[in-house]
Amino acid sequence: MEQLARKLREANVGKVLEQELLARHTTMKIGGPADIMVIPSSIEGVHKTLEIVKEQKVKWTAIGRGSNLLVSDKGIEGVVIKLGEGLDHLNVEETKVRVGAGYSLVKLATLLSRQGLSGLEFAGGIPGSVGGAVYMNAGAHKSDMSEIITRALVMLEDGTVEWLTNEELAFSYRTSVLQKQRPGIVLEAELELQKGDRDEVFAVIQKNKDYRRDTQPWNHPCAGSIFRNPLPSFAGNLVEKAGLKGYQIGGAKISEMHGNFIVNTGTATAEDVLCLVRHIKQVIQEQYGIEMHTEVEIIGR
Repeated sequence: MEQLARKLREANVGKVLEQELLARHTTMKIGGPADIMVIPSSIEGVHKTLEIVKEQKVKWTAIGRGSNLLVSDKGIEGVVIKLGEGLDHLNVEETKVRVGAGYSLVKLATLLSRQGLSGLEFAGGIPGSVGGAVYMNAGAHKSDMSEIITRALVMLEDGTVEWLTNEELAFSYRTSVLQKQRPGIVLEAELELQKGDRDEVFAVIQKNKDYRRDTQPWNHPCAGSIFRNPLPSFAGNLVEKAGLKGYQIGGAKISEMHGNFIVNTGTATAEDVLCLVRHIKQVIQEQYGIEMHTEVEIIGR
């Protein structure tokens, strides 16, 4: 790995860190070390990184702001490519927005609302990056990324870069084609918004932010919603009805505020969280005959 780290530094791909704890890069504050972490300084940096990694036949994983992730206590093998600074460019022309995958989704939603652009209000309070939001079709308040995205620039596993249209991204509930059928890294996205009344748009986004603050435990380390909603039921309601709110295993606890959140009370390991996830699944299956599926991505060794 030392030799690979040296090659990446020589290629000037961006910041190269060895044995970097993922707990520093996830909102849950959990996760062992990455053999190597690269924070690319540009799209070209991502391309060069993938080229070198593939040449060396090493595994790679892409992450954004770490808000929908549970990383193994043993860390992640190979190279972790973190999209952040360096891929946070933004260009707004009328109602068309072109934005880098590393841009903060909350920051983007707030900025555009102040310009009177409507369509991204649902993202008020959703942590994470634009790239991650496209990848998992992030949404809330009866809307999601599929409603506003026209196309995304994606680097596919073989290193080729393609613009994929909204249709080609094959969005569905918290899912896109990028998760399984065509794995790749979102580099940037193009959005189409509408002109709205600046004050009205900003008021909606503030209302959505306030709702999240009042109903979800973002003052504690957490990863967002743990389970997908088994529609027409809601995961949080099922957990609450099953009497599981406040249930704790090790340092991982089901939030008292919201049944679909697991918080790190300070000492939680990934194993604590996984044990709690398994317990919830079992209880909901026994009580309601409903199979629960995780929304949070579980990655690592």
